Amino acid sequence: MNNTHPIGVFDSGVGGFTVVRAIRNALPLETLRYLGDTARVPYGTKSPDVVRRYAINCSRFLVDLGAKILVIACNTASAYAVDAVREHFALPVVGVIEPGARLAAATTQNGRIGVIGTEGTIRSASYQRALSRLAPKAAVHALACPLFVPLAEEGMVDHPATRMIAEEYLEPLLAQGIDTLVLGCTHYPLLAPLLGEIVGDNVTIIDSAIAVADAVRAALHGAGLAATARSDQDLYYATDVSERVLRVGSVFLGDGLDKVELIDL
Repeated sequence: MNNTHPIGVFDSGVGGFTVVRAIRNALPLETLRYLGDTARVPYGTKSPDVVRRYAINCSRFLVDLGAKILVIACNTASAYAVDAVREHFALPVVGVIEPGARLAAATTQNGRIGVIGTEGTIRSASYQRALSRLAPKAAVHALACPLFVPLAEEGMVDHPATRMIAEEYLEPLLAQGIDTLVLGCTHYPLLAPLLGEIVGDNVTIIDSAIAVADAVRAALHGAGLAATARSDQDLYYATDVSERVLRVGSVFLGDGLDKVELIDL
């Protein structure tokens, strides 16, 4: 293992490309290997045991590619499998929940924190537990926003219907007087500009993807594995490659997604 090895990132689908995008922006000298388990998405409907098995499968694939650090860019897998992945592989592992929760705990001024995510993530209570540990006196208000994922994937982030739905979702959180809002899903950063308009300047939005990139930087420097020069191109893999994967992945990545290699786990 040395600093020229790639960062390995996996998600249940293409939402993790927002994390790849944040890492690329924050760490331009690093190379990445991304795996989207698109044949088995969504993870949120699966049992915790199955999610752990899938996460270990994905991690092993990336480790075999030479990954020097693993990033679990999936909230459900981070909730149920981060400890199992750390037990199986002797390298740094970063999930998406802890970094976002840590940044939210450090940001809030009034101790009222909102968390939005998929039904599976909110049901797991992982953000709630993390925030309870990091900010014991904070009041955490968690809310599932299931329609945000399909709206983001369909490119409807600026549609009037999306604004209407977002206003209805966020109303009860704003009524609680939150001053910090955690985007607890890798799809949600695409909606951040709209959500920022709705919550206003008095609420700070926590983009977990950016927090994860900061955590990856810290982990790499702590382990002496930070790249000092660009050594290779980024490569992307998926367990099912369709026109939709390429189209939606391009939107989430922020530029063209020319090639995704099909693999069988």
